[in-house]
Amino acid sequence: MIDFKTRVFEEKDLAEVMRINWSCLPENYNSSFFLGIYRNFPRTFIVATVDEKVVGYIMCRMEVGFSDIRRFRVGRRGHIISLAVLPESRKQGIAYALLSEALRNILEYGAGECYLEVRASNKIAINLYQKFGFEIVRTVMAYYRDGEDAYVMSKLLNT
Repeated sequence: MIDFKTRVFEEKDLAEVMRINWSCLPENYNSSFFLGIYRNFPRTFIVATVDEKVVGYIMCRMEVGFSDIRRFRVGRRGHIISLAVLPESRKQGIAYALLSEALRNILEYGAGECYLEVRASNKIAINLYQKFGFEIVRTVMAYYRDGEDAYVMSKLLNT
């Protein structure tokens, strides 16, 4: 097991977070997108570090919209936009710790629900989300640029 810490993203982390995003995920964002999420929802943008080096991150935002679980109800929802951990740092509990902290912080913003999109083929991520109580609520066909489908997964939060 490696010794890692989690903390809120800081602007000095931007280059490392973008490097992780580019190396781990096919969906990439520009620097202004990352900084916009951080400035609007700082407590839900969290990094994991090993010896002060960023090895993973989770980035979330708050939205108002229709519930995926409570039909026809509008409310405040957390949206997990991106979660990534460098390959050499995986299977150490980092993604679990990032997700756990992000969900706690999403509650502080007053969300009653949290959702995300995940590649239908990403069984490891789907299993992680299911450990936290996320359920697949629908499939979005050809959601990703390469044509792969996405599952929308959602969970109610204890408010």
